[in-house]
Amino acid sequence: MASIGDFDPLHSTVPATKIEVTVSCRNLLDMDTFSKSDPGKDSSLLEFSFGRTEVIENTLNPDFVRKFVLDFFFEEKQNLRFDVYFCISDFLGQTFCTLGEIIGSTGSRDFLGSAGMKLWSPTLSMRLSLQDIATMQLCANKLDKKDFFGKSDPFLVFYRSNEDGTFTICHKTEVIKNTLNPVWQPFTIPVRALCNGDYDRTVKIDVYDWDRDGSHDFIGEFTTSYRELSRGQSQFNVYEVLNPKKKGKKKKYVNSGTVTLLSFKVESEYTFVDFIRGGTQLNFTVAIDFTASNGNPAQPTSLHYMSPYQMNTYAMALKAVGEIIQDYDSDKLFPAYGFGAKLPPDGKISHAFPLNGNSEDPNCVGIEGVLEAYFQSLRTVQLYGPTNFAPVINQVARSAQDITDGSQYFVLLMITDGVISDMVQTKEAVVNASALPMSIIIVGVGPAEFDAMEELDGDDVRVSSRGRFAERDIVQFVPFRDYIDRSGNQVLSMARLAKDVLAEIPDQLLSFMKSKGIDPRPAPPASGTPSKPPLNTRI
Repeated sequence: MASIGDFDPLHSTVPATKIEVTVSCRNLLDMDTFSKSDPGKDSSLLEFSFGRTEVIENTLNPDFVRKFVLDFFFEEKQNLRFDVYFCISDFLGQTFCTLGEIIGSTGSRDFLGSAGMKLWSPTLSMRLSLQDIATMQLCANKLDKKDFFGKSDPFLVFYRSNEDGTFTICHKTEVIKNTLNPVWQPFTIPVRALCNGDYDRTVKIDVYDWDRDGSHDFIGEFTTSYRELSRGQSQFNVYEVLNPKKKGKKKKYVNSGTVTLLSFKVESEYTFVDFIRGGTQLNFTVAIDFTASNGNPAQPTSLHYMSPYQMNTYAMALKAVGEIIQDYDSDKLFPAYGFGAKLPPDGKISHAFPLNGNSEDPNCVGIEGVLEAYFQSLRTVQLYGPTNFAPVINQVARSAQDITDGSQYFVLLMITDGVISDMVQTKEAVVNASALPMSIIIVGVGPAEFDAMEELDGDDVRVSSRGRFAERDIVQFVPFRDYIDRSGNQVLSMARLAKDVLAEIPDQLLSFMKSKGIDPRPAPPASGTPSKPPLNTRI
């Protein structure tokens, strides 16, 4: 069982959104001389198999019935491989994609084989569309006294039971000081986190007395379930708190107090996938630090050094984040800017210049296009300074303020090596942007101290400017050095970075939609028409 000291409510594990994928094939190669092929399809992730469909006889255009249920994590690149077989053992072909590509496409996603032959089109259906959020409040009565000079400082720890008989912490209440009859504040928790969709799954609740040194004293425990809790305040939701050790030692032991459910309600909230499937696009913009503190790009010591053998940290951060977000942007056109450089021909300093040199159209085609424009800019501009963030933030905010109907959400990735020079202006820009469909990711590269950056990351204290507080927490800052693999594995370093910096984007998108009262549009029906070129497909 996990230690209560290890529980972090901001990063606790919540079961992922469940996605159902169904697959169809069209115009398969006819491998049978006397009848149509009997296609059976194996499909697997990169490292483990997740299932096989049934065999459908005598057709080149099978619509498989079996559904594949997958856990969806936005912040991870979830690679999928689909294999098609004739009569179980004869290989017909395969294709690769990511789960994000399927979710980010409208309708079905078609994958093509050679000569335009359509292989198959995976489509999605949601097992759980809306996310149910439970709000409850509890109190206790006559808990055991644990403190020598006082009463007790009680708090509750909730555990979800797992299939293997273990328990996972899913919530911890606040501590109520010096009382044996505490009343805890109401709290909310996703129903999935509490029971993972099984309403009769055991929920165990431990009662502790808080100690400053972390060695919290166990008062007792009781069990319930989501179904029991959903009855609300009643005689069935008054629980005896039992301490097994005390019960074994004392014959007259009754209990260590009682806990009562005061209120319980469930509300439905839309998920990130609901909005993406309804057509919401993620508009990804990149901004790269071109200040002189990065060092001469021609020298190996520079953070911008273009080695023929490996990517620099700027390129790694850009690719790590961009390759995941691009699955949710249909046109794959990404605005890319630089800041802190002198531009040719007159040496004018700019803090928001397009990397492709086109001020009318700063879009680059795909992440590879952004990388190409970045490398080309290193050859043409002079690294200078200072490190001003506000111009680029305001540039993206101007685009975001024109589209606030929920059809687009803007994500700005800023990569920098140093301390912000215009903190006052940047804080004002962040406060203004917090009311818009926009998130900001800041990745610090190099050995500099980034303490000032934490001020923008409003996890603990909301950013403020001129007496105004940000409406939402929209900034996520991380130093890349915390994610570098010690063995030098760049792929692993990039995956670690992306997982952390992108984890907050779904909740930030949902917070904007909820604040503006925007519901997702209905997902479009699956289409059988090919729409995109092949992805690593071979026949």
